[in-house]
Amino acid sequence: MTDTLTRVLQFAIILVAAVVAAVVGWIVFFDLPGDLADLLGVLLVIATVIAAIQFGGRIAASAFPSYDVAEVAVEGPITRDGGRGPLPGGAIGTPADDIVEQIDTAAADSNVEALLLKLNTPGGEVLPSDDIRRAAESFDGPTVAYATDVCASGGYWIASGCDELWSHDASIVGSIGVIGSSVNASELADRLGITYERFAAGKYKDAGNVLKEPSEDEREYLQGLIDDYYDDFVETVAEGRGMDPETIRETEARVYLGDEAHEIGLVDELGTRDGVEDRLADLLDRDDVTVEEFTPEAGFMARLRGGAERVAYSFGAGVASTLDADDGFTFRF
Repeated sequence: MTDTLTRVLQFAIILVAAVVAAVVGWIVFFDLPGDLADLLGVLLVIATVIAAIQFGGRIAASAFPSYDVAEVAVEGPITRDGGRGPLPGGAIGTPADDIVEQIDTAAADSNVEALLLKLNTPGGEVLPSDDIRRAAESFDGPTVAYATDVCASGGYWIASGCDELWSHDASIVGSIGVIGSSVNASELADRLGITYERFAAGKYKDAGNVLKEPSEDEREYLQGLIDDYYDDFVETVAEGRGMDPETIRETEARVYLGDEAHEIGLVDELGTRDGVEDRLADLLDRDDVTVEEFTPEAGFMARLRGGAERVAYSFGAGVASTLDADDGFTFRF
């Protein structure tokens, strides 16, 4: 079905819905109840027509969809719950499970032939990042990741599951590494007269606890966990990007501007959004594509909060992936 025919059919459905609603609205709200004020009747008819047009538009879009590419955005720190804090409105990213759900929804949509993954994230938790990467990797069709402002750490992990990665020449790309951190408040605790008494089963159960000085053995243990995460990161990215693992290690977790990332092979192509859509058209062997944004359902207040939080959002090294909240030692992608 051609785009022109699709648009004609959509318009016809909307027009029919509007005419039917106008007739029904006139009869029900204006013509029959003779004691209603004319103005009120006209207003009710207009409201009915508007509602019918919106409803008809949704039916038309569903019956004759014009899109063939699904766009799913990964924005802000990657966490399981979107980084929600104890206060309302604390989330500054989309929950990873919601992103996976939108990718799966796109994969199940018979109209979607390609996936565009828009990335603007400094990274975040390990397993949520991997869940998104696996969902993108399992999509049956061309997958193109597009870095806008930042595609770092866990964001790059996700991009490695796509067929191609595009970015602006000034995008921030890379940070292929892992960091572990722990606040050491043992000296402060001593000054305040706070003592730490250990009640634990297992030698390393409280490794990294903020109230005690870690032993050399504990430092080696925690560093070993970080090294294991890093090895997995390197191997996964190297396999997904078709690169030599040693080349990945040589980046030493640096971040690069898009043009330099392209030079060393971390990015496939530099370009604008229009260029990405042209590439998708080439991959689908057609003149152009129509992109539909797939987003989780959200109420008005949630959308309002999200807009304000994205304005305030600034990129960083990633959000902690906590091994054990009580231990105080955290890992970041």
